[in-house]
Amino acid sequence: MANFIDRRLNAKGKSTVNRQRFITRYKQQIKKAVSDAVTRRSVTDVDTGEKIGIPTRDISEPMFHQGQGGVKERVHPGNDQFVRGDQIERPPGGDGSGAGKGKASDSGEGQDDFVFEISKDEYLELLFEDLELPNLQKNRLNKLVEYQTYRSGFTNDGVPANINIIRSLRSSLARRIAMSASKKKLLRELEEELLLLENTPGSKAETIMELKKQIDLLKQKIASVPFIDTFDLRYNNYAKREVPSSQAVMFCLMDVSGSMDQATKDMAKRFYILLYLFLTRTYKNLDVVYIRHHTQAKEVDEHEFFYSQETGGTIVSSALKLMHEIQQARYPASEWNIYAAQASDGDNWADDSPTCRQLLDKQILPLVRYFSYIEITNRTHQTLWREYETLQQKYDNIAVQHIRQAEDIYPVFRELFKKQAV
Repeated sequence: MANFIDRRLNAKGKSTVNRQRFITRYKQQIKKAVSDAVTRRSVTDVDTGEKIGIPTRDISEPMFHQGQGGVKERVHPGNDQFVRGDQIERPPGGDGSGAGKGKASDSGEGQDDFVFEISKDEYLELLFEDLELPNLQKNRLNKLVEYQTYRSGFTNDGVPANINIIRSLRSSLARRIAMSASKKKLLRELEEELLLLENTPGSKAETIMELKKQIDLLKQKIASVPFIDTFDLRYNNYAKREVPSSQAVMFCLMDVSGSMDQATKDMAKRFYILLYLFLTRTYKNLDVVYIRHHTQAKEVDEHEFFYSQETGGTIVSSALKLMHEIQQARYPASEWNIYAAQASDGDNWADDSPTCRQLLDKQILPLVRYFSYIEITNRTHQTLWREYETLQQKYDNIAVQHIRQAEDIYPVFRELFKKQAV
């Protein structure tokens, strides 16, 4: 009985080609559904797949058909009401049925939207399509190129220090066997023949002497094969390959003061997760540093950053100072691409906002690739917003955006990371 194993990449009942064709054809509707789904998700499942609904009217096939108007001549077989020349009134319109397949029903029945499930990779691809990291080209030009030496087989040429003894002896043995195997076989045969002649009475002395000469000649030829030759030498080969040094660190600075309620914190977390997913698709080596602050700043882990209930007053400069200290100690600007995202409701001590501007101007902005500040509030902007706007006039690697409600998160994110005009 034969067993067949299906190793095709397509799952049963699915076609990757048709699936991609469908996504391409209805990308506008799918992208709209994806952007709407971002605001409905919790912070724990923002990177999973999604079931999206597309109205059936948007996926219907376009067709040409004859309208209801115009003058027509028809033959109605079996007609017993009209004669030739009679005019038939137009059928009544506006009954609400439309041109769709389904009709309205007083019992609540109807036709559901088309539900299409996309995978995690497809979801993220649609989510971050046509976005890019600001100043990425500058980063590629300025990055350090490192090389790592690694073993790359063997070679016939090299320096004596790189000789591989085992490989050389193995090659020598193979060469000596190839050059002397046939001679040794012939030598054994001649020696057996000589022994037979010597033990046989009446053997000719001339024949025995000729055999001895042949045997001596073969032994000389076998002995002349060198034990090792330059042809046998094998050297360890070493090559260099470029080690990608595009490593990035993202600093997440979140205000957890008493003025930040839970809804405001949740919107900040959503933005941070979108930013994290976006950077992980760009860099293979990515570190994330989480900093929470009220009157004091503290570096925390991911769980504490998102779920800790600690609160207090507000001194924003404490987070900027801690970020600069960590960056100087662990992430040199010559080796790391530094990104930062700060979220706050804008509430800060009035005399601390100028300190924040000085820290950014003198220590942080000259080193980072991109610094984004998101103010989440429905109130009027305060001193911190105005200080950051002042920095925008001097630096092109800082962006300031305003979020009022959850629906603004994804549009603001796209605005921050949209592709720059060449």
